[in-house]
Amino acid sequence: MNTQTNNNINKDLILRERLALQRTSMSNDTTLLSFIRTALYFSIAGMSVNTLLKVNYGLWIEIVFWAISLCILTIGIIKYFRQKQSLRDSEKHIGDYKLNWEADDE
Repeated sequence: MNTQTNNNINKDLILRERLALQRTSMSNDTTLLSFIRTALYFSIAGMSVNTLLKVNYGLWIEIVFWAISLCILTIGIIKYFRQKQSLRDSEKHIGDYKLNWEADDE
């Protein structure tokens, strides 16, 4: 009786951990898209400064906006791949329960 309860708990833990990793992965994708969107906004702002506003230093302001855009995009991509690697490492820790779960299915 005790082993049956223990096996059910292990299966629940596996499911919860897998679902948590999937949620985190989807959240990571959403965060990358947010970084891309923000970078695009800054690049559009840079293009618009020279076109819409006739200011003395319009070219420099445009360059600053483009530089900020590239920085935001670079930071977003770096964060995405670091988090993705962290998720892969976390999935390895589920393996302790995975062995018990696969043995029950046979």
